[in-house]
Amino acid sequence: MLTCFTLSSGRSGTHYLASFLQANTRECVVVHESYFANPSMFGPPIYARQAGDKATIREWLQRKQKYIARYAPKTYIETSHAFLKSYSELAPEYFPNIRVLHVVRDPLKVARSEAHRYEWCRAWNFPFMFYHGSDGKKYARWGLTGLEPIYAHFDMQQITAFQRCLVQWIEIENRAMQFLDRFQKHRDCYFLHTTQDLNDPVKLGGLIEFLGVPRRYAELKMPNNAVAKNVNPGKYDLSPEAEREQTEVVLDRLPREYFEIFARAPYSGLPWSGMLTRKL
Repeated sequence: MLTCFTLSSGRSGTHYLASFLQANTRECVVVHESYFANPSMFGPPIYARQAGDKATIREWLQRKQKYIARYAPKTYIETSHAFLKSYSELAPEYFPNIRVLHVVRDPLKVARSEAHRYEWCRAWNFPFMFYHGSDGKKYARWGLTGLEPIYAHFDMQQITAFQRCLVQWIEIENRAMQFLDRFQKHRDCYFLHTTQDLNDPVKLGGLIEFLGVPRRYAELKMPNNAVAKNVNPGKYDLSPEAEREQTEVVLDRLPREYFEIFARAPYSGLPWSGMLTRKL
């Protein structure tokens, strides 16, 4: 049974990608973010990864493996951004026939959108937004904990929501390349740059071929609505000047090793990569 997960941050177009695949493929199961019997792997598994608690992650993965096995022989595709946050290091043990979709969006757009979503959910007391780690402290369910080594370069009492999300994006992309290198999965990875590639019928047609599943229609159906695009409500109140200043702080404080991946494919040719490689 082929299983496919995404190497991505939140707010990178994974909801839209799931909508596209659901509309255009057959003989596969496409899930954006799983819940209930199929563990989402958000929340406690993210805390367990930063704590090095592999036993807890394995318990969650065993449940996920059993649930996904119910769909055999269909291809299972999950576009959640939980993969790199909690269980990518152990996933090949449970899903040996694994492929990945590497979905990347401009880091500033991701950080802006994630910070907006976080602050909106907090203002409206979104249910189940927080959980408690084994240390008794409260953490946001869908993000990194802030205890990861990359955050040691910042004062977590002073860091803004935008900066925290930008640091998270950098960490996630480093994890993506570490996963591909460690498990030799470069040939089993399909790269998509949001939003250009998600609007390109040729690139999306190649995606379906990569997955090896039949098309539902001869001509691709492109989702074009706010639900598929998972649009944030309202506007985010961060001026361009403030965004530039906060970005500079992040780029100046992080050691150069966090930026080395951006000088190589698939990042090196992207329009925003120079911002990340200037200190190399």
